[in-house]
Amino acid sequence: MAEAHSEDLIRCPWCLGDDDYTHYHDKEWGRPLKNNRKLFELLVLEGAQAGLSWLTILKRRNGYREVFDGMDPEKIARYGDKDIERCMGDARIIRNRRKIQSAIENSKVFLEMMEGPVSFSKWLWNWVDGEPIIHHYKTMKEVPATTELSDRIAKEMKKKGFSFVGSTIVYAYMQSAGLVNDHLVDCFRRQS
Repeated sequence: MAEAHSEDLIRCPWCLGDDDYTHYHDKEWGRPLKNNRKLFELLVLEGAQAGLSWLTILKRRNGYREVFDGMDPEKIARYGDKDIERCMGDARIIRNRRKIQSAIENSKVFLEMMEGPVSFSKWLWNWVDGEPIIHHYKTMKEVPATTELSDRIAKEMKKKGFSFVGSTIVYAYMQSAGLVNDHLVDCFRRQS
């Protein structure tokens, strides 16, 4: 889509200055994501982001896919000590033992949810009645890092056994997965 690369388009300022960031903003960020497998991948990546920039993780996303067996939760759930050490030695991902262990434990919780009466995606989207919450922010200063809703979702996720799911991470997850539309009002992507 040549239009999306036009220099004349107004975008959310956080994505400017890096082609990968701009592409992510234009093609993925804020689009409603309901595919369970993709939501799982995004959850692992958001957890890996803790304390880092999203761009750092975005540039390693393909590495994560390769190192973590295509982000297959069934394979990751079976990881043991050897796999953790293999991951710790691979520079294509963030080599943080707690984050790697979190990905493994989160895959187990995710799979438990998938075996239940409601899929992970359905459970997540039920928090917003299946439709994105559309905000009307004009500047980045108005966009919150957390909300009362992200607080409640984070608390419930922790109860279920997920880790690296504090309210800030959950809100970023909600933005990425399109549960909230936080594109600024003048951003060309806001209406799509």
